[in-house]
Amino acid sequence: MTLPRVSRPDAVRTWLLWTAGFIAFPIAGLAGTAVAGRVDSPLAALGGGAVAGLVLGIGQTLAGRGRLDIRRWVPATTVGMGLGLLLGAATVGYRTSLGSLALMGALTGAVLGVAQALALPSVTHRRWAWAAAMPALWALGWTATTLGGISVEDQFTIYGAYGAVTFSALSGVLLHLLLPHRATPGQDRARTPVEARA
Repeated sequence: MTLPRVSRPDAVRTWLLWTAGFIAFPIAGLAGTAVAGRVDSPLAALGGGAVAGLVLGIGQTLAGRGRLDIRRWVPATTVGMGLGLLLGAATVGYRTSLGSLALMGALTGAVLGVAQALALPSVTHRRWAWAAAMPALWALGWTATTLGGISVEDQFTIYGAYGAVTFSALSGVLLHLLLPHRATPGQDRARTPVEARA
């Protein structure tokens, strides 16, 4: 299937809007913390992560300019973030050192990346590149937040603005490469055998 070409100015606008969507991260963090408090137990990680994922999923859908289906992306981000943060935070014993947060981010990103890759539209090129990139990008998000001097010892559900801008800028490039055009309802249909092999 041939996808429509996207002009360079439109691609830049799309990337800038996705990057500006970083604002969803601190909002998601505030919501997660308001519901579950500090990420210092399995229940807090699961609940806070799910709430943060819900808000983040909505924010990313809005910033995606019609490329992401809210009916699929938001539930995938909610579940992926909740389970991912549970796995990551429990694995590092809820510690907040730079190394611990980078590992927690990588594990969160691994679970979230798979969930979101499954939620990408069926016309997405090489959807699993998204899943493969998320562990590194989420680890980088926590690293940037920690090095930026944010009080990570408060055990937030999601990284702060420094990490959010870094993640959003890099993931925006990846999203454009995988899904360069605006999705339409008819494009997210069941894939043909030829498309399924892509």
